[in-house]
Amino acid sequence: MVEQTEWSWCPRQARRDLLKFLLSSPLLGASAGAVIAQDLAEESAAELTSPRRATNVFQFEDVARKKLASEMYNFIADGSDDMKTVRANRAAFDAIEIRVRRLIDVSEIDTSVELFGQKMKTPIILAPVGAQQQMHPDGELASARAAKSRQHVMIASTMTSYSVGAIGAEAPNLTWFQLYPMPDRSVTQQLLAKAEAAGARVIVVTIDGPTLGNRESQKAFFRRSTGSSQSRLGNMEGIRGKFRVGDPSLTWNYVDWLRNNTDKPIVLKGIVTREDASLCVKYGVDGLVISNHGGRQEESNRGTLQSLPEIIQAVDGRIPVLIDGGFRRGTDIFKALAMGASAIGIGRAYIWGLAAFGQPGVERVLDLLTVELMRIMKFAGTTSIADIGRAHVQAKDWPAAIGPG
Repeated sequence: MVEQTEWSWCPRQARRDLLKFLLSSPLLGASAGAVIAQDLAEESAAELTSPRRATNVFQFEDVARKKLASEMYNFIADGSDDMKTVRANRAAFDAIEIRVRRLIDVSEIDTSVELFGQKMKTPIILAPVGAQQQMHPDGELASARAAKSRQHVMIASTMTSYSVGAIGAEAPNLTWFQLYPMPDRSVTQQLLAKAEAAGARVIVVTIDGPTLGNRESQKAFFRRSTGSSQSRLGNMEGIRGKFRVGDPSLTWNYVDWLRNNTDKPIVLKGIVTREDASLCVKYGVDGLVISNHGGRQEESNRGTLQSLPEIIQAVDGRIPVLIDGGFRRGTDIFKALAMGASAIGIGRAYIWGLAAFGQPGVERVLDLLTVELMRIMKFAGTTSIADIGRAHVQAKDWPAAIGPG
C-alpha cells in the first residue's frame, strides 16, 4: 500500500517549478529561455540571504533595492532622460555572437593582463562610483578591501565618501584615481597631490561633463543625503578653493596642463567616437575609457560596445582601450575583449553587491564574473586573454560593426 502524504500548494514554489520545466523544454526558443532564466534569477534573489548563494550578479540588485531607500536605489539605477542609453548599453551585447571552438586543451586558464606596467589578475576593474557610504556604512573601504582580497584594480572617484588616501591604504598598489576637472585648477592640483600621496598608479580623467545629464531622480537623492552623516566627500577635506565639478570651458589643451602637473599615466574616460579617440593619440594620452557614464550623462541611445569597433580602428593598437557600460556577465566581458578592449570596468554590478552585503557582496560579484569569464574562455578554446580575438565573435544585427576577423 502506497503511503499517502499531505500535499500543500505554494504559489511561489509552483511558479518556480513551472519556470524550470519550461526552461528545460527543447521547444522553447533562445529568447524565451532568456526571459525565463531572468525570471528565475529574480525569484531566487528574493530569497538571497548570503552572497555565497548568489548564482549571478543580477540577483544582487533585487536585494539592494529592498535594503536601500528608494531615493538611493533610484540614484544608482537611473540614467538620463528616458534611460534609453542605459538600456542600449545592455542591448548591445545581444547583437554579438560568440564563435566557440572544440578539441583544444583548456585545462589551464590564465586571465591576467598587464596595463601601464602593472600586472593584473584579470581585466575586470572596479569603475569609479562616488558616495558609496550612501549604499553601505563601510562604503569605498569595503569595495577596496574586496578589490585587495580578489586582486582587482579599483578606481577611486573624486566624489568618494572616504578619501583616496584611506582607499589606497586598503588596496595598496591596486588603486587608481578618477579625476573630475574643475574650473579652479588649484583644487585639481591639490586632488592630484592627494592621489599621488595615496599611491594611485593611474589618473583617469572623466571628460564627459561639460554639464550634468538630466537625471530626474537626483534631486530626491540630494534632498535626502544633504547634511546626513553619510553625505561627506572625503577628498574635500583640507582642500582650499572652490570644489565644483565640471568645466564647460575645457579643450584638448587640458591634457598638456595635466602633463605638467602629474607624472602618472593619464587616461581619458568618456570617449565614444573615432574622432576623439584619434585626438587622444594625437595629444599623447596613455589610454582611454569608452564610457557614457553608465547612461547617466548624454541620452545618446548608443551602447558603449557599439563605439568599440571604430575606436579600436582609430587607435590602431597605439594606446590601451578600456570600456565600461552595462557589463553583467562573463560573456559580456569576453565579447569586449574579443573586439579589442584591454580591460573592462564594472560599476552598478559591484555597487549592488556592496549595498546588499558589503565587502562579501563585492567579492562575490568579482568571483562570479571571473568564473563566468573563465568558463566562456574554455568554450572558445582560449587559454589566455591574449588568445581572445576577432575570430571569436561575429555581429548579428549590425554586420559592419566588428570589421574583418
